[in-house]
Order: sequence, then C-alpha cells, then structure tokens
Amino acid sequence: MGFDQYHEPPEEMSAEARTFARMIASLTEEAEAIGWYHQRISLEADDEARAIMQNAEQEEYKHFAMDLEFLLRRTPKWRAAMQEVLFTEGDIVEAGEEAEEAAEDA
Repeated sequence: MGFDQYHEPPEEMSAEARTFARMIASLTEEAEAIGWYHQRISLEADDEARAIMQNAEQEEYKHFAMDLEFLLRRTPKWRAAMQEVLFTEGDIVEAGEEAEEAAEDA
C-alpha cells in the first residue's frame, strides 16, 4: 500500500502534519466517491439499485462533512476563509475575495 499523500518524508513530519495529510486524503476520497455515485445514479435504470446507491451516496456526504469539520477545527485560517464563502448569498467570487482577507487576519 502506497502513501502518496505525503510529498515530504513522513518520518520527518510531525504526527499532526501526518494526521492532517491523512484527513486531506480522506476528504478527497469522499469527494471522489460522491462523484462516482452521482455518475452511477444518473445512469441506473433499476429503481431499487438507484435507491441503494442514493443511500450510499448520502453516507459519503456525511463522511465528507465530518472530514471537513475535523480539518476546519484544526486550521483557523482555513475556517475563517470558509466562513466567508459557505452558506452565504450573493456572488461566490466576491465572497472568495473577502475570504482571503479573513484568512489573512486569522
């Protein structure tokens, strides 16, 4: 099994940095799984099979959210940036610009 989530020698990294890398990898894997289920569901003709896939996809949403929250709780600058963009109204790009400023101040 490879450990390609590390771009630096893992033995030189702190335990915190290795955990962060693992959680980033997990977040990525959950996002990929959501995408895969979305594709499968869009093509599946069998109602029962589609319902099972939709149920599984919902689990991936939950896992993605938990991974993201874990990372946000440990990365104040990231959390500050996210709070300016997520669950807001208006122009997303403008919110992103404001998020950069918020992250700099955190």
